[in-house]
Amino acid sequence: MFNGKRLILGVTGGIAAYKAVELCRLLVKAGAGVRVVMTAAAGRFVTPLTFQTTSGNRVYQDLFAANEEYSVAHVGLAQETDLLVIAPATANCLGKIAAGIADDLLTTLVLAARSPVLLAPAMNEAMWDSAQVRANVARLAGLGFFFAGPADGELACGGAGHGRMASPEEIFAAAGDILLQPQKWRGKRVLVTAGPTREALDPVRFLTNRSSGRMGYALARAASEQGAAVTLVSGPVSLPPPAGVEVIRVTAAQEMLEAVLQRFHETDVVFKAAAVADFRPAVESGQKIKKSGELTLTLLKNPDILAELGRRKKQQLLVGFAAETENVGMYARGKLSAKNLDLIVANDLTQEGAGFDVDTNIVQLIFRDGTIKSLPILSKLEVARAILGELRQKYFDVPGEIVYET
Repeated sequence: MFNGKRLILGVTGGIAAYKAVELCRLLVKAGAGVRVVMTAAAGRFVTPLTFQTTSGNRVYQDLFAANEEYSVAHVGLAQETDLLVIAPATANCLGKIAAGIADDLLTTLVLAARSPVLLAPAMNEAMWDSAQVRANVARLAGLGFFFAGPADGELACGGAGHGRMASPEEIFAAAGDILLQPQKWRGKRVLVTAGPTREALDPVRFLTNRSSGRMGYALARAASEQGAAVTLVSGPVSLPPPAGVEVIRVTAAQEMLEAVLQRFHETDVVFKAAAVADFRPAVESGQKIKKSGELTLTLLKNPDILAELGRRKKQQLLVGFAAETENVGMYARGKLSAKNLDLIVANDLTQEGAGFDVDTNIVQLIFRDGTIKSLPILSKLEVARAILGELRQKYFDVPGEIVYET
């Protein structure tokens, strides 16, 4: 998996920097071409000569140093990289990346990179548990950064706890998994619906719901990252379109139904993550309705897109979502059966960190055969990757247990 791959190993100023030497050795031994980028603080723990000898390549440190290889070093390095690994990733490094700060070669390189970025945090347990670091980690996970660790164990301060950098072998394995991602769903055709629908009342007002579209967009991004051909049918949201994804924008439920049915026959897996408005006004006023006395609305039931797909499906895998405020498991299993689904993703909107308009989610995956998988609180992108992994394991004959860390 590493043979011929081009990696950048970023090393920041933590005591765990010495372990990055072994990580570099493992990557080179596996056939990767490794270029090491060190911060000034990292040089206080391990010399550049050590990494130059281990990698067989020059070591990069200074953003403004003259460079014969590239006219602009951070741009040239970024363009020639399949994966950027930062190990150790200190609290300072995580904070700067999360804030978009680029004040040295490594952080500038992160902004210029179009490759995946794997972060291996390393710090004292109290620092890892601080609100600031946790917020930065959540933001980075939501932006699509990958993480390896941290782990439990002895810390440099003399104590023990959570914050120790993952072992070089664990980071090596995580890097391999990321490089394999484009193969995992290659050849699969995926259809995702996302966001709310808007049902017009008059030229100004409409009926809708609080869906932000983040979960559906995360699924589209994750599937595309893993090689699937993805079509995203999106209601009105303010999210940027995921790279490499065909986006079809709709407004009302009927438009979403038509767009989905046009593509359903050529789809392998459907993720029905949109929150479709259940009702629409019976009459749309051509003029703005004036505020004068009471207003009585007659509502018509919107088409049930998921149920229609369940009736029509043949070889397709159909995944639905159930966002509830009570009796979550009961309602989700009922929906799974009634709509002929293969998997339903259920979440409790009353739980902190779950539901609409937040970057995280807490879900249960309930399969047709009764299998239930509960995930911890994760970013929505991590939830999306977990859903894809579980589907592959169950339906595409991929062995191995999938483990999720909080």
